[in-house]
Amino acid sequence: MDQFKQISTFVDVVTRGSLSASARAEGVAPAIIGRRLNALEDRLGVKLLRRTTRQLTLTNEGETFLDDCQRILLDLQNAESQVSERASRASGHLVVSAPAGFGRKHVAPLVPEFLGEHPAVKLTLSLSDRVVNLVSEGVDVAIRIGALTDPSLVGLKLANNRRVAVAAPSYLAAYGMPARPEDLAQHNCLTMGNDGSQRGWTFRQNGRALLVKAGGSMSCNDGSVLHEWAINGRGIAWRSIWEVGPEIKAGRLVPVLEQFSAPGDDVHAVYAQRQYLPARIRAFVDFLRQRYADAGYWDKV
Repeated sequence: MDQFKQISTFVDVVTRGSLSASARAEGVAPAIIGRRLNALEDRLGVKLLRRTTRQLTLTNEGETFLDDCQRILLDLQNAESQVSERASRASGHLVVSAPAGFGRKHVAPLVPEFLGEHPAVKLTLSLSDRVVNLVSEGVDVAIRIGALTDPSLVGLKLANNRRVAVAAPSYLAAYGMPARPEDLAQHNCLTMGNDGSQRGWTFRQNGRALLVKAGGSMSCNDGSVLHEWAINGRGIAWRSIWEVGPEIKAGRLVPVLEQFSAPGDDVHAVYAQRQYLPARIRAFVDFLRQRYADAGYWDKV
């Protein structure tokens, strides 16, 4: 039981992003969470997390262990549900929310296959770049990209992802390649936002996160528009690797400041905590996780 609690605590801390958030969700002191993580690392003989007062980062061993632990916990959840009368089979109406760009490319095309495997399920897919309230808006499961901050939600990592700055070869030929994140101040950065405001672009420099306030003459609240502007040589964009990976492979976009790229912004499925998780939610999350885990999937999109 102690080993299982250590593993589940490790996954919860990484998912929520801090020991304090995990402690609040469980209703215990952060020191208890810390002791569990210490005991887990001592038992395994490896360092899983680098912890500071401001930041948690996974070591290489921690990244591998996290994937295995999430799979184990999901398998356990599936095993328990299979013997529960409440979860005999996936059925009913499933409401799914996803970011517009990711949803169009990596959720919507998979829906027919999922429904083919679960014919008793009806699915409504809502695509929006705003963060929906799952409870008040009646959403069963949401696909989100980035760190999870709501302790009332359960999150499961579906796929690795990171942000990368990219530009077209024509833009770099005309304006040069920035050597450091600070050099972005001399470039036209294509930013997200109706009024040109945005949170900033995150890089990693000297082992620390560096937030750069990028700006330029063009901004838009639609990521696909920024994508097209970048391909057309209008400036530098900061996009998810799932979005620009094919263009990088084809040479239409070039990674910029790759040596300063920061990890994170992974793809997660989140759903509201509840005592009995409907089989339709569990089945859909498991389905996406299996599809995204197939390395060939990302090579084809």
